[in-house]
Parts: sequence; structure tokens; C-alpha cells
Amino acid sequence: MNLILASGSPRRKELLRLITSDFTVIPANIDESLPYDTAPEDVPQQLAIRKALAVSKNYPHSVVLGADTIVLFQGQILGKPVTSTRAMEMLQLLSGKTHQVITGLALVQNGTYQVFSTKTDVTFYPLSQYQIDTYVNTGEPLDKAGGYGIQGYGALLVREIHGDFYNVVGLPVAATARVIQQFTSEE
Repeated sequence: MNLILASGSPRRKELLRLITSDFTVIPANIDESLPYDTAPEDVPQQLAIRKALAVSKNYPHSVVLGADTIVLFQGQILGKPVTSTRAMEMLQLLSGKTHQVITGLALVQNGTYQVFSTKTDVTFYPLSQYQIDTYVNTGEPLDKAGGYGIQGYGALLVREIHGDFYNVVGLPVAATARVIQQFTSEE
């Protein structure tokens, strides 16, 4: 099987290596805008299939894996903050509360595809302004969905999770391995 990861995420690349070392990385370059009436829970799957289809056009015989992860809080998607101020605002919102991390995944080959998603509930400790400032000053929150990375210093913010830890990092490893195995055995 020739597997392509349609993502430039170093975390996804690292996690996919737990499944197989035999893959190529070709990041998808897509327009990530969606219709205004798209349900937030559907966004990760829609973006994952767009990414996989975009790369699959040039590699139709390969199995292409597209993925997208969002942080959802009270029905609102918290994207990737590009400024420290926005990261602080996100962390203040999440302080002491539970949010969802949803990763959508899509496998595409020769026009055949399978799409699924995994959801994990993450609860933060109540955070003081000092804790938020200290974390934001690490630089880690920038360019991470929801303004934190659970695999780094962001682990200090998390009281508990319900669901797949690796989903919060960006790739639900066990579920992905099973879907890849099922998808490729149907060829």
C-alpha cells in the first residue's frame, strides 16, 4: 500500500509512524472556508475529505489520509490563535470548563472514500492569569487549535480527558489504524 498523509502537521506525522513507517507526506493546499450554515461538528470531516481529495487527484492509486482537528467550546470553534492576546482569550474561556476536541479523518483511493471522526472531552483546571501568562509565554499556544498543545506544556492545564488522548494531539491512532486496515483490505 502506498499511503500519503495529506497534512503538514509534525504531530500527525509522528503519530502516523506508530501505525506505519511506510508513508509519504504531501500537505494539501485547500480553501478551508465552509458555508456559514455548516454545523461545527461537521467541519473536521468536511475539511479532512477536501484535503484527501485534493491530494488524491494527483495520486489516484495511493491511499490518501486527510485529517483536521478542531476545538469546540459551547458550539463555537476555537481556531488557531495567531497572537498571544487571542491565545490568552481562548485559555480564559476554557479555564475550569470542559470542551470537545474533534478530529475528522478521510481515506481516499481511486474515488472510493471513507470518512469518520473521533471526539474527546477535555476539562481544564481553573487557571489563574499568572498560569495563563506563563503558558502563553512559552510560545506553545500559537498555531494550535484552542490555543494549547496537550502533548507539551499544555498538559499542565488539563484536569481530565474522556476519550482518546491521541485524538487531542491530532490523530486518534488506534481508530485510524483500524480504519486504514479495513479500507485497504477492501481494495
